[in-house]
Amino acid sequence: MNNAATALHRFGLGGRGGEVPPDSPKAWLSDQIARFDPRPEPIAALPPTGTLIEKLREARDGRRERKQDAKQNGTDPKQRQPGNQGDFRELRDIYVGAVGARTRAALQSETPFMERLVHFWSNHFAISVDKVAVIGFGGAFEFEAIRPHLTGTFAQMLSAVERHPAMLLYLDQAESIGPDSALAQRVARRGKTRGLNENLAREILELHTLGVRSGYDQQDVTEFARALTGWTVGGLAQQPALRGPGPGFWFAALIHQPGSRTIMGKTYAQGGEAQAQAVLNDLAAHPATARHIATKLARHFAGDVPPPALVARLEQTFLASKGDLPALYKVLIDAPEVWSGPPKFRTPWEWAIAALRATGVKALPGATAAGAFQQLGQPIWKPGSPAGFDDTAPSWAGPDALYRRVEVAQRIAQRAAPAIDARQIAHQIFPDALSDATAQALARAESGEQALALLLASPEMLRR
Repeated sequence: MNNAATALHRFGLGGRGGEVPPDSPKAWLSDQIARFDPRPEPIAALPPTGTLIEKLREARDGRRERKQDAKQNGTDPKQRQPGNQGDFRELRDIYVGAVGARTRAALQSETPFMERLVHFWSNHFAISVDKVAVIGFGGAFEFEAIRPHLTGTFAQMLSAVERHPAMLLYLDQAESIGPDSALAQRVARRGKTRGLNENLAREILELHTLGVRSGYDQQDVTEFARALTGWTVGGLAQQPALRGPGPGFWFAALIHQPGSRTIMGKTYAQGGEAQAQAVLNDLAAHPATARHIATKLARHFAGDVPPPALVARLEQTFLASKGDLPALYKVLIDAPEVWSGPPKFRTPWEWAIAALRATGVKALPGATAAGAFQQLGQPIWKPGSPAGFDDTAPSWAGPDALYRRVEVAQRIAQRAAPAIDARQIAHQIFPDALSDATAQALARAESGEQALALLLASPEMLRR
């Protein structure tokens, strides 16, 4: 691809028919950093996390009451009664609406490079709405913890992510209790135990910051988990002492493990909430974190095998700038390895957004978008594990996956073909980058619909 096509596809989300390709691709990309809008209209209209927490509490209370009634009446607690058609239905509807808003923001964006980075960081700090407690929070997490910090520092984004109720619920941090905390001692006197949960601490170290095999051990995980106790979600607990002042992040001193913590050779004597925050601050600035983030960015933009020289420059910039994210983006924009690197196979999300932008689609109903991405194999905010979706070709280039894309391409073409001339827009979408083979296939197509379907399933569209 030439520079204009690379800017549109590898950095951006795909070209749009009728638009003039950028004359100065690097300047076009750099300008987007300052122009990025973290709260475009489709996203600003959605309910905030505080509202979602209240709805989650209502859904849990309704389920709890139904179980109690079933126990008293001797009926099956799973049996749905009239008027009780799913305690979590409203949260599922909110999820669908958020998928529609995310899709619309990507389709309409005038800063597609920045939107790509939103999706990158959201996948790096992955949550999954497959967990019932999290189902309504997928959009709010990305819109509140990722987007507002896209042009800040890594430390700022990390802190926002780990404090967000979606992450605390997904990795069970809201249920983690220090074994020597005031609450644990209180319940111990009644012969009960309340346990420590290490999920969040482990994933912060392994996935969010340092990466695997980077010098920490199981003792560090346990100590970090103890430091994190008390970081919970206000507005959910049944016990008034744990419910907090209102919905949202809340530090509950009652469940915090007292004492200092030693993690990776450093002792943290801070008290309360500040203890875990001090650990996060150090992790955000650690050389292993710089290397981990640099490698993932290089893999995403420059090829499945990250170029070592680009990784080194990103790593050095991360450390020198104290994790300034725009500084990293500028390294990518200036990197020859990105402009001349091997093609990246598009994930289902990337491919579908590129195909829809190419055909002028501005929005999709949430249910339609959610169903389409489910069919394509990359359901939104459902990666299946905290590691997120894979970012290399083997996960997405199988025969069955390609067949699904062909099916979706045909459906898009059926709706768009009467108004879209594939032969005309092909050169606009892929300026000076359309292969002779694809151009000949479009010229020989028996109909406008077939030509458009061929373009959407072409090698140019499948890769970036």
